[in-house]
Amino acid sequence: MHTHTLRDGREIPAVGFGTYPMSDAEAEANVAEAIMRGHRLIDTAAQYGNEKGVGRGVRNSGVDREEIFVTTKLAGKDHGYEPTIAAAKESLRTMGLDYLDLYLIHWPNPSVDLYVESWKAMIALKEEGLVRSIGTSNFLPEHIDRLGEETSEIPVVNQIELQVREQQEKWRAYHEKKRIVTQAWSPLGRMQGLDETPELGDIADTLGVTPAQVVLRWMVQNKIVPIPKTSTPERMEQNLNVFDWELSPEQMEVIKRLHTGIAYKGFDPRKHEEF
Repeated sequence: MHTHTLRDGREIPAVGFGTYPMSDAEAEANVAEAIMRGHRLIDTAAQYGNEKGVGRGVRNSGVDREEIFVTTKLAGKDHGYEPTIAAAKESLRTMGLDYLDLYLIHWPNPSVDLYVESWKAMIALKEEGLVRSIGTSNFLPEHIDRLGEETSEIPVVNQIELQVREQQEKWRAYHEKKRIVTQAWSPLGRMQGLDETPELGDIADTLGVTPAQVVLRWMVQNKIVPIPKTSTPERMEQNLNVFDWELSPEQMEVIKRLHTGIAYKGFDPRKHEEF
């Protein structure tokens, strides 16, 4: 598995395995299958309601825990210092794990205005050893800047919605400047329109791969960590088979021109909040 080095010195796999919206039973089976087929980055969240299944899948995979990078996220209802500490410990208990590789604040929920307090708690969790790295999800530069101003520590990862139709260039440029790894949730837009995009089809045919693999390879070459979700074993393997070939500069440019600025979900972190 190819990796990126986080700002805190830890390694994160270059492609992840997403688990939304799997049930506990689906997550247990699919996570174990994905790990057995080579995946090492597993992504979930308290709000997904499948942490128990994800934990079972990790434990049942037959792969040593130290080789698996497990991410979960703090739910909006648990913002605040003490609630964040309690929520992290509850996620660990639910998953049956001793530590998290990465803990993210799922959304900033700015109207509540407690994400800085949650961030302080996450720093404490890291110092205690319950969490190895800390980051954010759906945080705009203004939110991340505030974390740095009030705690002197910023995320090592920010997970955002990113697809070929919405390439988030300004957001990614900010991340690069701050040495924050960009993770992409819903990187394939639930496959919306990929197979009907002739530009992707032409590139895929030329290379003997699938349109989804072309998109994932485009992200890998842009140092984006995609987190695709699938329940199909064949696609689990396909999603990882993007490292022994590459897109030409011309093909990269063709994909860059697919940007429309219209995301699959298009939530605005200044307004969209989840609890």
